Amino acid sequence: MPDQAARGPIAILGSPTALGGHFGGMERGPEAVRGARLLERLRSRGGLADAAFIDHGDVPNDPGWYLDADPFMKNRDRIIEYLPRVASAVESAVGEGAGVTPDSRLLLLGGDCTSHCGAMAGLKRRYPKERLAIAWFDAHGDFNIPATTPSGNVWGMPFAMLCGRGDEGLVTASAGPTVLEEDAALIGGQVLDEQESRMLAASAVAFFGAGMLAGVAGLAALEAWARVIGDRCDGLYIAFDLDAISASEQLSVAMPERGGLSVWTSVIAIRLLATHNNVLGFGATAIMPRSGSDLMKTADVVAQLAEAALGNADALSPGGTPAGAAARP
Repeated sequence: MPDQAARGPIAILGSPTALGGHFGGMERGPEAVRGARLLERLRSRGGLADAAFIDHGDVPNDPGWYLDADPFMKNRDRIIEYLPRVASAVESAVGEGAGVTPDSRLLLLGGDCTSHCGAMAGLKRRYPKERLAIAWFDAHGDFNIPATTPSGNVWGMPFAMLCGRGDEGLVTASAGPTVLEEDAALIGGQVLDEQESRMLAASAVAFFGAGMLAGVAGLAALEAWARVIGDRCDGLYIAFDLDAISASEQLSVAMPERGGLSVWTSVIAIRLLATHNNVLGFGATAIMPRSGSDLMKTADVVAQLAEAALGNADALSPGGTPAGAAARP
């Protein structure tokens, strides 16, 4: 298991997929954010100034999106075929077989949220005996299963899949469960379907809503969870669907929602998690070029979030806030 204090290289990997739903565009996310000078922005962040970056390109995926009218599991077979490729690419990128040091950490660029299932599966392959945790940032619950989905979009199911819930084929492709529900948290959720909301409430998954985290008490509760998880788990993966950030920020995301987290709150929340946990990877998904949004700003926000997750807390860029800060000045 890599030592977070060692600050090993960061492996960048793209997951060009929108197979999980009813419209395309997210499959272009990794290419778009790279074209917005993401690597340059990462290197300009103080907390990442000394980091080495190795870009492993994109996981092969053709087609990246396909129109499927299935009312329960759109593109099920294609996703089942794709996710193990993501897992293999992640395992190779962070492991010893790719000519990089064993303590490489993952920066995943997506792509829809099913990408995180592949990321967790790859990390679990690399660290099969370790207990892993996940912090799932999303405006949506992503905790549906085929029996509860109102849309058939598999991108509404990946959090449940990696917890071992849902269709057997999709769960198997995700190597699920890769995490115990008691070691998982939904952060920033605010637009949930009724049935998935009930399932989440009945589960051991921790839930920190967007409104809750806007205050000091909510951040304190998140920090308490981070401490507990850090004490009992060996590593943490941070899955960040950018629609967790409020639509008022006008980021280039697939399904923006109003009333979400601010960028500032997101950075603070991630720093709280990173301070108390060994962060093995950070994934930014739902990036999608669209009119009325700002791709350059989106790339900058991804760099800020990645710095908070993977960077050196003692060297945060100006404007960054170290963990433990409870309220915005």
